[in-house]
Amino acid sequence: MKSKTSKPRKIAASAALIEDLVAGGRILAKQGVLDGYGHISARSDKRPEHFILSCSRAPALVTPADLMEHDADSEPVGDARKGFLERFIHGEIYRTRPEVMAVVHSHSPSVIPFGVTKTKLRPIYHMGSFLWSGAPVWDIRQVRADNDILVRDRPLGAALATALGSCTCVLMRGHGMTVVGETVREAVFRAYYTEMNARLQLQAESLEGPIQFLSEAEGKGATAANRGTHERPWELWKREALGGK
Repeated sequence: MKSKTSKPRKIAASAALIEDLVAGGRILAKQGVLDGYGHISARSDKRPEHFILSCSRAPALVTPADLMEHDADSEPVGDARKGFLERFIHGEIYRTRPEVMAVVHSHSPSVIPFGVTKTKLRPIYHMGSFLWSGAPVWDIRQVRADNDILVRDRPLGAALATALGSCTCVLMRGHGMTVVGETVREAVFRAYYTEMNARLQLQAESLEGPIQFLSEAEGKGATAANRGTHERPWELWKREALGGK
């Protein structure tokens, strides 16, 4: 199904940011972190109190024409197209975390078990080192007993942002996860490697333990080292996702 308009709308974002945001969604769909559901956003690099998120469309199909500018209250700016119901996840995190420049929300399959059990998701290898800060579990029932799991308004988004705190990842009971980054590329990196870390941890749980997780110092060190290499996987993933471009 094509979007209702093929004419790009004027949004407060640079061409480079738009390109990364479209590529990021397609990369995460190609890598199995996103499917027909889930979304990725970026803080506007021209109007920091606003953020850019596509209209309600599968990430693998998003083009620049599908992107919409949202205000500080997570409402579309001059755009009547159908947006994502859970846009409040993004808006409330940007409100509370000024250093965050990109947000990914997914239903990453290997992560789901950690949101419904007592087992904590912890960094099992250097690629998941950013999890050293913790991966708290947010239970929507603690905020609203009568719910449909979805973050459908600002109070729920604010509660999720509070649960995230200063961490890089928050798990959502019976739902999925949300990760943040200081760039779109870092958020994509973290979304992918959170899924990989969860998969490996689940495998390790079946072997003789205890599991030797990364220490806080190791996590911090590896996170800093990995920041200098994000371009390597990004180049590969982008080429795979965009068909050689």
